[in-house]
Amino acid sequence: MATPLSAEQLRTDVAELLATAPSEIGDDDDLLDHGLDSVRLMMLVERWRAAGVETDFAGLAEEPTLGGWRRRLLG
Repeated sequence: MATPLSAEQLRTDVAELLATAPSEIGDDDDLLDHGLDSVRLMMLVERWRAAGVETDFAGLAEEPTLGGWRRRLLG
């Protein structure tokens, strides 16, 4: 089954949660520098799980970048 999350939606979800424009976040930017904290990360994990994406907090916390998350979540 294909994941219901696209690269564009991943970027949009993160930008929305960080109250910034999607274009302001580079693929290799450390999301912690953009204001991501553990509470916001958990909110993303729960949002994506509810959408059917298999993910976990620890896996995403290991490499907090859009590029890393895209590789982990979208293959």
